[in-house]
Amino acid sequence: MAAPGEALTPSGYISHHLTNLSTDKLGLVEEGSFWSVHIDSLFFSIAIGIGFLWLFRAVAKKATTGVPGKLQCFVEMLVEFVDENVRETFHGKNPLIAPLALTIFVWIFLMNTMDLVPIDFIPYPAEQLGIPYMKVVPTADVNITLAMALGVFFLMIYYSIKIKGLGGFAKELALHPFNHPLMIPFNLLLEVVSLLAKPISLGMRLFGNMFAGEVVFILIAALLPWWAQWLGSLPWAIFHILVITIQAFVFMMLTIVYLSQAHEDSH
Repeated sequence: MAAPGEALTPSGYISHHLTNLSTDKLGLVEEGSFWSVHIDSLFFSIAIGIGFLWLFRAVAKKATTGVPGKLQCFVEMLVEFVDENVRETFHGKNPLIAPLALTIFVWIFLMNTMDLVPIDFIPYPAEQLGIPYMKVVPTADVNITLAMALGVFFLMIYYSIKIKGLGGFAKELALHPFNHPLMIPFNLLLEVVSLLAKPISLGMRLFGNMFAGEVVFILIAALLPWWAQWLGSLPWAIFHILVITIQAFVFMMLTIVYLSQAHEDSH
């Protein structure tokens, strides 16, 4: 990191903006420690989640059967959109799925939207206050995306065992796709790898797309003069609106599909 007032080279600028405010960077734990925590990612993800819950709760409390306001209309359209996708995709009976899908879609969308905030809009004032690093896009941090994917994974395992029983779940792993005792080792290898690949691909897909988008914005800011940056950032931001929406939708839909599979009783 450059000293206060010292200009960063383009490579230094890029490296600086791709560094999280972590406890090891602040000297609170050993450098590169497994227990290092990305403070900025946690702060923005939690703050966005609280803001989203507060807004939706406020809309629900003020909801009226008369002529609704624009915000209520928007929230109702969003809820109906998610509910329709859940009804079409989820074939079990579980009151948790629709609220979970709504939370995932809105929360990830809002976290993704932080990528549209100008690169130095938050990090520069933070640096003036003595905060050396500040990444504002939680979903561009693999720790956040994999943590959410692992949450979905644990729900998959929980409902698989709850619906099918421990024996049914084990049988599903051991006797598919080849229903023969001699093929059990091969089936287990195939099914366990397939099972573990679901949360990894779920988290890495979201992270990869958001990290790539963030890198493009940083490159534009690092390589173009300030007065010309809008020539690159504006078209990319317009395209990126589609990316951040699709990624939130894909994460939500795959969550619904995985949990629907977990609710399928193989007996």
